[in-house]
Amino acid sequence: QVQLVESGGGLVQVGGSLMLSCAASGRTLSSYPMGWFRQAPGKEREFVAGISSTGGSTYYADSVTGRFTISRDYAKKNTLYLQMNSLEPEDTAVYFCKVVTYWGQGTQVTVSS
Repeated sequence: QVQLVESGGGLVQVGGSLMLSCAASGRTLSSYPMGWFRQAPGKEREFVAGISSTGGSTYYADSVTGRFTISRDYAKKNTLYLQMNSLEPEDTAVYFCKVVTYWGQGTQVTVSS
């Protein structure tokens, strides 16, 4: 059984920054890639960023490339992070972390203009 708990969301002004965290518990997850997804009101859930099992490869949606950075900390039980800079109103969504078929409950990010 795997549990994923996101945190770090909140309300921020345009151009601001937030760092999301996803704490994993249960199975050892170091051998799996992990990722961040988001879902805005009335829209489908979409991929935001992914990181390989080794952390050596990262992947980003075009809309966040250059502004968001994904990372993972193996020392902290595979905590997953998403550093979000230069936030835009279009980034407003519930952000979810995912590993294998497991999802967290999400954390709300709201960017005000």
